[in-house]
Amino acid sequence: MVGVFCYIIDVYVNVNKRGHFRWWHIRALSPLFVPFMSITYSIGDLAREFDLTTRAIRFYEDLGLLQPERNGPGGRSRVYSGRDRTRLKLTLRAKRLGLSLTEAKEIIDMYDSPRDTGAQLQKFLDVLATHRKQLEAQMLDLQSNLDELKTHEKEARVLMAKAVKPAKGVRA
Repeated sequence: MVGVFCYIIDVYVNVNKRGHFRWWHIRALSPLFVPFMSITYSIGDLAREFDLTTRAIRFYEDLGLLQPERNGPGGRSRVYSGRDRTRLKLTLRAKRLGLSLTEAKEIIDMYDSPRDTGAQLQKFLDVLATHRKQLEAQMLDLQSNLDELKTHEKEARVLMAKAVKPAKGVRA
């Protein structure tokens, strides 16, 4: 068995930003363990990656979809974990599918609990089936509207053709 040594380095950095001094604590592991370190993200990092506003990310946090740690003076800085990033990615995917944020939260929260995977998948399938029915009903309505539009276009073209033809016996 091979032993692996890990060195933890604590670094305190004094950062001058607009005349304010802040102390940042950085904990680093030896290079062998860098892939195993938990990666964190700032609100700006996630906003850029997913092309969102920071306000939208804070809204998702208010809904309970994201739960960042709070750091800094008064807990003003948000630090998002890989779990938060994944939850944001799943939320946006659910939104693209047309699910409400409440439905997305219910589904995503199921994967945080140690319950049976079968029940989780069944709930997901039920939500998708309901949403599929809604989309199919909307498609039928749209198709009906398109058919009605085509009928009106056809009637208007016939009337237009009659109006453009000169009356018989009248010379232009």
